[in-house]
Amino acid sequence: MHLPLLTILTFLPLVGALAMLAIRGDAAFVERTSRWVALGTSLLVLLLSVILWIRFVPRQPGFQFEDHADWVPGFGISYHLGLDGISLLFVVLTAAITPVSILASWPAGLSRIRDYLIALLLLETTLIGLFSSLDFVLFYVFYEATLIPGSLLIGIWGGPKRVYASIKFFLFTFGGSLFMLLALLAMWHITGTTDIPVLLHTHFAPAVQGWMFLGLVLAFGVKLPLFPLHGWLPDAYTEAPSAATAMLSGVLAKAGAYGFLRFVISMLPDASHRYAPLMIALGIVAVIYAAMVALAQTDMKRMIAYSSFSHMGLVLVGLFTLNATGIDGAVFVMLSHGIIIAALFFIVAILSSRTGTHAVTGFGGIAGRMPVLAALAMLFAMANIGLPGTGSFVGELLVMIGAIHVGFWVALLSGLAMILGAVYMLVLYRRVMFDGARGAAGDFAGVLRDLTPREIAMLVPLAAITLWMGIYPSSFTRVFDPAVTAIAASSVQAPVAPGASADHG
Repeated sequence: MHLPLLTILTFLPLVGALAMLAIRGDAAFVERTSRWVALGTSLLVLLLSVILWIRFVPRQPGFQFEDHADWVPGFGISYHLGLDGISLLFVVLTAAITPVSILASWPAGLSRIRDYLIALLLLETTLIGLFSSLDFVLFYVFYEATLIPGSLLIGIWGGPKRVYASIKFFLFTFGGSLFMLLALLAMWHITGTTDIPVLLHTHFAPAVQGWMFLGLVLAFGVKLPLFPLHGWLPDAYTEAPSAATAMLSGVLAKAGAYGFLRFVISMLPDASHRYAPLMIALGIVAVIYAAMVALAQTDMKRMIAYSSFSHMGLVLVGLFTLNATGIDGAVFVMLSHGIIIAALFFIVAILSSRTGTHAVTGFGGIAGRMPVLAALAMLFAMANIGLPGTGSFVGELLVMIGAIHVGFWVALLSGLAMILGAVYMLVLYRRVMFDGARGAAGDFAGVLRDLTPREIAMLVPLAAITLWMGIYPSSFTRVFDPAVTAIAASSVQAPVAPGASADHG
């Protein structure tokens, strides 16, 4: 009998959330038990995701671990889950970030901790479901469902402007998703199905592809975010609690890039080639603009938020090189960036938990009082820059190799991500860790103890993964490279499927 491992993996966090709702007792017991249930559930999900990774056969064509059942068969809609090498590693990334986010939420003082942890587990379920979906309607349901826990995490447990940031996040994402729905309906009208493997082998008429391309770019461009659809990002990342920000930046932003790869580039190759120069130009603008704005920030979370935006611009460039090397680099940057940016937000959370602020001007001389934190922060700062030996270097190098096939200036301007990143990250590190003692080293000197065992358990695994990706990148690229190669090959010359010829345009 086939064991539906992927279905179990997808909905296990939801089961954990429901179990937490059933906990009864005094407030202290409920909080304590909820923490352990949430952590245990997330670790079990991580274990199952690693099992899937071990059992995955990279060279086997198509999707693996498929679960399929009729949902609305009269309309060609089904419950269909499955993984290829790309989606598998995004599932593993989600499963790896979640328990660290739960550990970051462990200290007492957070209000309604059970509800907060339930929201984190619900976000994990929606993200795993999103990356695992092989039916467009199912994907759309999970994609939209991320809005609920994401908005709640920002709006209830965020900073002073949390309601404004939450509404902005919701409206931007929901508004963009409506255009995805229109593209979905157009695909269904032409093919009679929403099954993604079928859609991947359908060649839509070039005129139709243009309109679908526009709808999907608006939808996924908000999540990525694509310049100039990034208006929600600085406020959401700054106001959200740091553990939630790690999930939003480390995983949720990757849903937009994943959508570009799975739907735009794979299903609309003609439109992708036609508009690739525009998309690359927008990616380069994001790289440079976000880096310059990051340098002007005085809030650590806001600076790291713009850093994330800059790196997503580089991802966009890699994707729309439309060659296997560039796309490989984009996927690698997404995976390494997910780990690094989450770690940076966790470091900010540790500092702000001791001082009550994440303003750059409130700190100085931290390295002398928190040497272990300073050492780990240096590693993640260098990784964010793209230092050789870290995961970001491998991904950014592959993107630039892919970009050089498009044009010299594309590669050169994309490479500015590393140069400008070095500027703002080193400025941030110097101000916080080595500048003369200001607020943190003076007023907060008594509370600036170094990392606790819980905090070490949060950061050290992320540091190990960052180095692992830089030193032994083939352990990751061998998993997703066959799928990327297939996408790049299909985007060059897509076969015309019966019933989907140009007369549909």
